[in-house]
Formats: sequence, structure tokens, C-alpha cells
Amino acid sequence: MLLSMTGFGEAHREDATMVVAAEVRTINSRYFKLVVRSGEGCSALEPLIENVVRGHIKRGTVQVSLRIDRARRSEDFKIDTDVLTGYREQLAELYRSWGVIQPIIAESLLSLPGVVVQEGASSINVDRDWPLVREALEGALERMDAMRVEEGRAMAEDLASNRAAIATELDAIEARVPHVAESYRGRLTERLTKTLEQFQVTLQPGDLIRELSIYAERSDISEEIVRLRSHLEQFGATLELKESSGRKLEFVTQEMFRETNTIGSKANDVEISRHVIEIKAAIERIREMIQNVE
Repeated sequence: MLLSMTGFGEAHREDATMVVAAEVRTINSRYFKLVVRSGEGCSALEPLIENVVRGHIKRGTVQVSLRIDRARRSEDFKIDTDVLTGYREQLAELYRSWGVIQPIIAESLLSLPGVVVQEGASSINVDRDWPLVREALEGALERMDAMRVEEGRAMAEDLASNRAAIATELDAIEARVPHVAESYRGRLTERLTKTLEQFQVTLQPGDLIRELSIYAERSDISEEIVRLRSHLEQFGATLELKESSGRKLEFVTQEMFRETNTIGSKANDVEISRHVIEIKAAIERIREMIQNVE
């Protein structure tokens, strides 16, 4: 089963103390790379997040975004008495310099910067917060997996179609092979006959047979055809594996292209060259597609 390296998923979870929103986005890459975007104080969760993500994704760039909104409680807020006292003393000094006799009301100072500190909302307690964060993360990953499976299924069908197209062209090449030497013999005989008539020289049958044997040996592509057919079978088997194997598909595709190049260079036949071009076009379509296979 193939998996696409492109996917997106999101999920929300909440309890009596906080609300967690998780988003996961993946794009193609040769190696695994994780980028976590979260609020201040959440760095302690990143190793746990990576461990969960690696259980779903083997390679590709993964972007995880977390938003944690905690329910406000009175114990989350603390009055910094040192800051409050500093404000009161400065205000009292200002009143004295102005000659103002007026009581300083503490409540009026609570809205000044730094007087009230919110502690609980910005700090993360791993043991307390991780279960809900993990639940939201798993939910987002499951939705992302569903998208990757669906795209992977479509890619598998397209890859199988291109593989079948290559096999059809290869069958045509194999059927053409017996006629290549005969076609060359006709062309060679015609050229030699014209040349020999011009110089009034007689061609010995043995000389023609030897030249044809040399050509047949140099242009023999039977081994390349066998290897390319074997690579096609391996490619098809890889598509049927339970685990997505993008890197293995890349390697097999490289070998398919190598054998195709050799066939084109050795055959020296116009019709075979036409089939080789079609095979290369199909291989290029495969190459582009498997760049997005995990």
C-alpha cells in the first residue's frame, strides 16, 4: 500500500482545564524532518510529539502546530508584592512633591504592568497536560493518514498504468528483435552490392555472414530485455507491499531507465528507438510521481 507524503489533518480536544487544537501538515522530502510550532513553555513536549509522529510517518517534512488554551483559575494568578510596593512608593513620592493629600488605593494599581503575574497558563506540566495533547495530536495524525492513504491509492493506480504501458512497449521491442538482423542484412547487402558493382569486385558469402554475426552480437539486447522485464515485475511487487516503499521504487526505476538506455543504444533500429522513447516517457512520469511516495 502506497502512502503519499502530502497530507493534512486537524483535531480538537478539551477537558475541564484546557482546550487543545492540533494541526499536522506533511510535504515531500527525502528524509524525516519535524517542525513543531507551539506556545511558549511547550518545548518539554517536543520529544514526546516527535515520538508519536514517527509512529505514523517515516520520511517527509512534518509541520505540527499546537494551540493550548487553558481555563483561567484564581490560583493561576499571583500578585507580585515587590512590584506593587514599588509602584505605591513612587506614587506616594509623587503625591508629596505635588502637595497632594490623598490615600493610595491598592486596587487602582493592580492593572499596572507586572503587578499581576499569570503563572499557570504559560507553564506546561507534562504529566498533567500530555494525555490531552497526545489525544489531539493522534486525532490530527489519523485524519492526515486517511488523506495520505487516499492519495496513495490514486498514485498506485497511475503507477500500475505506466508500468503496464512499459510492458506493452517492451513486448513490441521483443517482437521486433528477430527482424533487426534481417533488416540490417538487407541494407548491408544493398549498399555493398552498389559499391562492389562500381569497383567490379565479387562479395564472398562468408564475408557477409561474418559481418552479420558481428552486428548481431553487438546489437543483441536479449539480456537487457530480460532484466527490464524483471525490474517491471519487481516494481509491481513493490506496489503490492503492505508498507509504503518509495525509496525502493526509486531504486527500481533507476535500474529500469538504465536498461532502457542500453536497449536504445545497442539496438540501432528506428522502430525499437520509437518504443524506447515511449518507455522513457513512462519512466519519467513514474519518477515524478514516486517523489511524493513515502
